[in-house]
Amino acid sequence: MSDAVAIRPAVTDDADELAAVAAATFPLACPPGSTPEDMAAFIAQVLSADRFREYLGDTERSVLKANLRGKIVGYALLNTMPPADPHVAAAVTQRPVTELSKMYVLPGQHGNGVSAALMRAALETARTGGDIAVWLGVNQENVRAQRFYTKHGFTVAGTKTFTVGSRLHHDYVMLHRF
Repeated sequence: MSDAVAIRPAVTDDADELAAVAAATFPLACPPGSTPEDMAAFIAQVLSADRFREYLGDTERSVLKANLRGKIVGYALLNTMPPADPHVAAAVTQRPVTELSKMYVLPGQHGNGVSAALMRAALETARTGGDIAVWLGVNQENVRAQRFYTKHGFTVAGTKTFTVGSRLHHDYVMLHRF
């Protein structure tokens, strides 16, 4: 089998495997101070297999999967609806715009090009869909992720809050313009 990563649109049959990857990866990038209970609540509410089936059936969302040796090792969730959060809407005035809502790769795949391939595919999906920019939120303390996003052309455009379970966290809004 090839060791080359393949990035493809996810399908409904991928929902269980996507949820398993999400459950394994979300705690690794979770904002500092998040409790195990808060993380579990977020995973159950936002990253379950049922929620992935909803995302996959929503025409305003796209889910990309990174496959390696027949397994999903990462995913990206893109939202094409305009930002609803007033802080984001003030920082991201470009239209049409896509939100890179989630992008996670299993820890054993860090540093081998999977994340970069997934990011390139996410940006290309938005660009070919007619968007002029992509935005994302990243915890202000997650310096590693910020470096990765900066490397791919994102700049800080503003701030917003993000709730995990019962805790409010502070994010940077980062923007990539085409």
